Amino acid sequence: MRRRTGTRYRWMVASRVLAAVLGGYALTSLFTAALAWLMLRLVDYPANDARFIATMGSFAVYAVVALWVFAVRSATRAWVGLAMGMAVLGLALFWLKGGA
Repeated sequence: MRRRTGTRYRWMVASRVLAAVLGGYALTSLFTAALAWLMLRLVDYPANDARFIATMGSFAVYAVVALWVFAVRSATRAWVGLAMGMAVLGLALFWLKGGA
């Protein structure tokens, strides 16, 4: 394996940190909203309980996403994975809210 040093390596680490913080936040927010709407629509939970359960689950999701960003092979794969996850969750949220 080639050793990376210097500016390029620092930009790759900075990109992963941004992916973990900003991308992780966006993905977790979409997950929380979609889960709350899923519980409201399909399982018929009371609104307060659905929001509470989804919010409690979001802490675990955010931690896993942040760990995953640093575990993948490259920062590009992390960003692509986050974008795909956000697209899927965004579409699910759109469908659950009755946007179709």
